[in-house]
Amino acid sequence: MATTAHNAKRLHRFDATKRLVARLQREEAVIGGIGHSNFDLWAAGHRPQNFYMLGSMGLAVPIALGVALAQPQRRVFALEGDGSLLMQLGCLATVATLRPANLAILVMDNGTYQITGGQATPAAGGADYVAIARGCGIAGAAWAADEADLERLIDNALATDGPHLIGLKLDDQGPAAQTERDPPQIRDRFMRGLGTKTSKLPG
Repeated sequence: MATTAHNAKRLHRFDATKRLVARLQREEAVIGGIGHSNFDLWAAGHRPQNFYMLGSMGLAVPIALGVALAQPQRRVFALEGDGSLLMQLGCLATVATLRPANLAILVMDNGTYQITGGQATPAAGGADYVAIARGCGIAGAAWAADEADLERLIDNALATDGPHLIGLKLDDQGPAAQTERDPPQIRDRFMRGLGTKTSKLPG
């Protein structure tokens, strides 16, 4: 039976994020969207190729798209919550049009705006982000059926041309930690991690 938004197992975001990070071996870039998506990325293992979005919803995919286009030799992952994705839903059509082969998007769908109090998102009423992505033209869009299927889909995104989109249905667990809020340091460390800034200064 095909995996849909309705029969996908509800995963734990921190565990799912750790499974992604454990598979990164070639300095892949990871863009964590605002809130819990980047909190758990921070907790899963800090890397200079991680970027932690602070303060603005919906920018993980646009930032990841820019990195993917600027550095086509580097695999790039965007981690975005379902509520944040709604703020820039049109970016899926842009990704489909530009077709960056090195880009993968993980949609962390718990059906709530968890960081602002748990208000329901349209996903709670049946909005299917994988179906939306396919409708935009991202053929490599799929729901992760369970943890093993998530690992298979990540491996596929690392090994084959995209763009890819992986939908994760999540439980209601909170994040494992909070990202240190130092935007200049986050920016500069990420630039050094991508090789676009070579200063030897700390930070």
